[in-house]
Amino acid sequence: MKRAVWMFLTALLAVKPATAQTKYEIDVTHSNVMFTVTHLVVSEVTGHFKDFSATLTVNNPDFSDATVEMTIKVASITTDNERRDNHLRSEDFFWAEKYPEITFKSKSFKKIGENRYKVGGDFTMRGVTKAIELDAAYRGEVKDGYGNVKAGWKVTAIVNRFDHGLKWNALIEGGGAVVGQDVTMTVNAQFLKK
Repeated sequence: MKRAVWMFLTALLAVKPATAQTKYEIDVTHSNVMFTVTHLVVSEVTGHFKDFSATLTVNNPDFSDATVEMTIKVASITTDNERRDNHLRSEDFFWAEKYPEITFKSKSFKKIGENRYKVGGDFTMRGVTKAIELDAAYRGEVKDGYGNVKAGWKVTAIVNRFDHGLKWNALIEGGGAVVGQDVTMTVNAQFLKK
């Protein structure tokens, strides 16, 4: 009997205590999703998406097991030029009517330095899913004036638009492309701790 009790207590102590899961939702009012692409080789055009959502789920305080999911509504794209925006929404580029969302779902969250992470996952745009790696910088947590806990992140990635079927292009006289192939995406995210 004593042996059975001893074995039970040993097994009980060997079980790690459950870690509380923490969830965050992006505060859209204080966040943005931007992109930059070269134009005519010598300059860059910047735009952003107005409609997006994201969640961050964490078990460990060092974010080593964190997961993040993000959805961007393609039709909300803006570059401050209505004609260009309509072209970007068309079949030549995003084809927003057929493929209304861009999504990212993480598969790994690896710390590489002080408040710096590599986040790997599946990026889907125009119906094509590719594995990509994001560079993420954690800016810490703070309480706002209403007692809400907010966490700040800056995330960047380079996406090859050709990999996702956004292949429209034209050549300029000097031989370069009107629109660059690589697009730099930047997300400045403020998350609300739930």
